[in-house]
Amino acid sequence: MTDKPIELDRHRGMQAQKATDLRRLLAEVEANEEALRVRQEELEAQLIAAPSVDWDEAAEKVRYVLRLYAATLTTEDTRGRALVAAVLADMERLTAKPSATSP
Repeated sequence: MTDKPIELDRHRGMQAQKATDLRRLLAEVEANEEALRVRQEELEAQLIAAPSVDWDEAAEKVRYVLRLYAATLTTEDTRGRALVAAVLADMERLTAKPSATSP
């Protein structure tokens, strides 16, 4: 008997190795999706919990909601996508801090 572990993947056929790799990857993706869903719920709970204290916080909420909305748009909905992009650009412009060199 040996204390050295045996790597079983080397003793499997190529198709079995690919199937095993696919199952492992799928399990990892599912775990990551669940963790992301939990973090998203936590973020949304914080966004809902209290009103914004300034325009910057309100703009962050708007950006978040618009990105959620944009994710539901079809690729054919170019007008909707253009509208979202325009509003996000407006939010960036309106919330940008003035540079130290501007009068």
